[in-house]
Amino acid sequence: MRPAQEGVPRELPAEGLADRTAELAVIRQRVVEGLDAESAARQHRLGKSTARERVARLLDEGSFNELEMLRRHRATDFGMDAKRPYTDGVVTGWGTVEGRQVFVYAHDFGIFGGSLGEAHAAKIHKVMDLAERAGAPLIGLNDGAGARIQEGVMALAGYGGIFRRNVQASGVIPQISVMLGPCAGGAAYSPALTDFVLMVRGTASMYVTGPDVIKAVTGEEIDFEGLGGAEVHARSGQATSVHDDEDDAFEQLRWLLSFLPQNNREFPPEADSDDPVDRPCDGLLDIVPNSPNQPYDVRRVIEEIVDHGEFLELQEAWAGNIVIGLARIGGQVVGLVANQPLVLAGVLDIDASQKAARFIRFCDSFNIPLVSLVDVPGFLPGVDQEHNAIIRNGAKLLYAYCEATVPRVQVLMRKAYGGAYIVMDSRSIGTDLSLAWPSNEVAVMGAEAATNVIHRRAILAAEDPQETRRQLVEEYQRTLMHPYYGAERGLVDDVIDPRQTRSAIHQGLRMLRSKRVDLPKRKHGNSPL
Repeated sequence: MRPAQEGVPRELPAEGLADRTAELAVIRQRVVEGLDAESAARQHRLGKSTARERVARLLDEGSFNELEMLRRHRATDFGMDAKRPYTDGVVTGWGTVEGRQVFVYAHDFGIFGGSLGEAHAAKIHKVMDLAERAGAPLIGLNDGAGARIQEGVMALAGYGGIFRRNVQASGVIPQISVMLGPCAGGAAYSPALTDFVLMVRGTASMYVTGPDVIKAVTGEEIDFEGLGGAEVHARSGQATSVHDDEDDAFEQLRWLLSFLPQNNREFPPEADSDDPVDRPCDGLLDIVPNSPNQPYDVRRVIEEIVDHGEFLELQEAWAGNIVIGLARIGGQVVGLVANQPLVLAGVLDIDASQKAARFIRFCDSFNIPLVSLVDVPGFLPGVDQEHNAIIRNGAKLLYAYCEATVPRVQVLMRKAYGGAYIVMDSRSIGTDLSLAWPSNEVAVMGAEAATNVIHRRAILAAEDPQETRRQLVEEYQRTLMHPYYGAERGLVDDVIDPRQTRSAIHQGLRMLRSKRVDLPKRKHGNSPL
């Protein structure tokens, strides 16, 4: 008789193959059921699900194939040899979402608080390696207490292996982190390295040092939610989206996956659309005011031109002066980058530049065409912006556009002034197709400011400075800011009826489907990080 082990029946059957098979069935059933019923009940009381419930809820029914269910740690210090549960606190494997293969790992908070030790990390390493080799998205369901202190440096090395694989898979397969509980210390860096981070309000948190450590070191007092809760990370841009509960997060995740290719060698999945690509967008004439200083919600423009008005906005709570997200036009997935006149008049600043730059690089990595809707008065002026490196951060957006090899379409809706015009995917930095509405104004700066610079002395010397300024402003507008100035010089490919914007974008993207770019041989560029 073999010695009793945790999770294994004490009275084992005889040694025949049929008996061994029966023994296996018992062991597997006990692993699935879990060793501690109270742990599941505790999760439910906190509004959380167990690891297996989460996997079952996310994946198509019956599609999950578990890896290393019987893995156990081999630590012996601090009484660890007396407690060696199967799975070691993480459920890993693969399955399908809407019939498309994904790989997943889910921390099991009921075992060692979901903390990471050597065996736990090895399971995650394996599923990450398989995801990259198979060319399928990787989803991490995070709910763990960080490094397993009892295993010391082996836990830290386990995190290092995860981080290295995150970086190695970046731009190769989509990586998505769903934050469903605590994520403390070094554990927080893996989500930061993934493409998207979804957080559940009230239960999820991320932080490098906890409230107790902060109080001891700095004297500051704060709770977990205020330190690293979902709303905090949504406002800082570390969270892609925030959700009321786990079901809402999984629904958003499935929608997100519907826009993404399996890997960087595939194109995003096309969808049949009964929304005619040539339908006129009559609403645009009423949405966008002719006056360059009057605000409007650019999301209404996006909803007018995309299939069925369905737009998945990303990082909505951060840098609201620029809008990014995924949609379809004629069934083809597109990444949209749009200035938002409703917030700070749509200027580019440090946060907006970072937000758009990372999204552009993601789209370029995974063959998602880019559509830029431009209505920008410039970069945000101010000492704070200059001292906090608006130059370097603005260059991130410039670098991202210049580096992108996917099809790129620019639509100049209204104003586009100064360096912000250049940065927002202008012809000079490589956009494939530049379209403009008859309301577009492209110039170094607005007419009032330009007139004050050019004609300062003449205005001061005039008998009626106000009237002279008005006349000179009108002259500047007639000369340099009429809607056909860029078209006359080849910087705009066509001035279009705004109502035909959807059709024009679709035709341009269809023409660019076979776009190929041969890049110079290099290890990688040196982006202004």
